[in-house]
Amino acid sequence: MKILIADDGLTSRTMLQAVINKWGHEAVTAADGNEAWTIVQKDNAPKLLILDWMMPGMNGLELCRKLRSNRSNEAFYIILLTSKNNPQDIAEGLEAGADDYISKPVDNYELHARINVGMRILAYKEEILEPEKNKHALDEINEICQQMSQPLKSVLGWSEILLMDLPENDSNYQALKTIKEGVEGIGILSRRIRHISNTNQKKAL
Repeated sequence: MKILIADDGLTSRTMLQAVINKWGHEAVTAADGNEAWTIVQKDNAPKLLILDWMMPGMNGLELCRKLRSNRSNEAFYIILLTSKNNPQDIAEGLEAGADDYISKPVDNYELHARINVGMRILAYKEEILEPEKNKHALDEINEICQQMSQPLKSVLGWSEILLMDLPENDSNYQALKTIKEGVEGIGILSRRIRHISNTNQKKAL
């Protein structure tokens, strides 16, 4: 799994990267919150984030809030690294959008367990979100087919009118007939696509 590590401490960041890669994951690193924010904007960005609370620029808490505010439709699992042990501070971190926290210095056994929890929760969230993603895609397919229907009807109608006025031995007759048949074929395909889409939507309900 791709995991983002955002920590301004080079030693801490390097150690976390090494151990996470050793566990078979792909560790992506950022030296501050601003760099981490840039990374999560990219395609195929990490969904499990390990963020240091205290970082220059945008700190871990601010990044949590920004992610939950601006990327609320996406499933992220955020583990906050902190040397703060005060219950009020921990509550503040969780209320900002963190899913979990680990006290510094990081214990590797604890980190491994927390990552496994995060992976299970992300898998569960993806399972919940998948039907909604599929519904959105099917809605778009139906809309495209609907938008295609009127132009196809217009082309088909004009083709029929023009064919009525042309003798079959006219050089344009066969070309126009081929166009008409092609448009009819596209219409059939469009209706089949809409039928498949509607059937799958009913199954998803």
